[in-house]
Amino acid sequence: MSLLLESSFSIEDIIKTPKSPDKRTEPRPVELLIKLRNLQQAKKSLEDEVKETTLFICARKEEEDTLTAEALQLEGTLNEKEELNRSMQLKCEDIQLEAQRQLEQNHQKEELVKQYCFQIQETKLKHRKIRMKFENQLQQLIEQHKNLSTVFTPQRLPAEIQSAEYTTEQLLKAEQQKLEQLTKLLDGLSHTQHAEMHMDTYEKAP
Repeated sequence: MSLLLESSFSIEDIIKTPKSPDKRTEPRPVELLIKLRNLQQAKKSLEDEVKETTLFICARKEEEDTLTAEALQLEGTLNEKEELNRSMQLKCEDIQLEAQRQLEQNHQKEELVKQYCFQIQETKLKHRKIRMKFENQLQQLIEQHKNLSTVFTPQRLPAEIQSAEYTTEQLLKAEQQKLEQLTKLLDGLSHTQHAEMHMDTYEKAP
């Protein structure tokens, strides 16, 4: 458009008939040729300007299409990023909830282990007391037999020995029962811990 405004001639100047000194109204052939040549030049100039304008419009259209495609691509990328961000936020919330649940379970397990440890220590202490009592009784029995051996006759000694052996056997049985109780308690603790580990593995499995 600017090229058309900046042209050094106009259509009116081309078709305008110059005034001749003799004031003839009909143009001469030479003047017609000059006007025709000017018109051809003007046509060619206009065609060049139209081509240039068309090329400019096409270039602007391609640039606009390119910018539109880039805008659509950026919008799609933005949507993907926003969707990914929402997904990551949900995963973070799930991880936080799972971590909180694990902390609560670990706290419960720690309390349970403390209880089991206390029970084991208490059982060990009872067993130690029973053993000490048994050893004291056995020692007293041995001392009694030593004293009695000087009092009783050799004929009664086998019966006393049999009685002492029976008492010792009963004490050993009592100790064995306490040991079995302790073993069952330890087995129950081990079975409970194994079941909890199996349950944790099952819960973590996808």
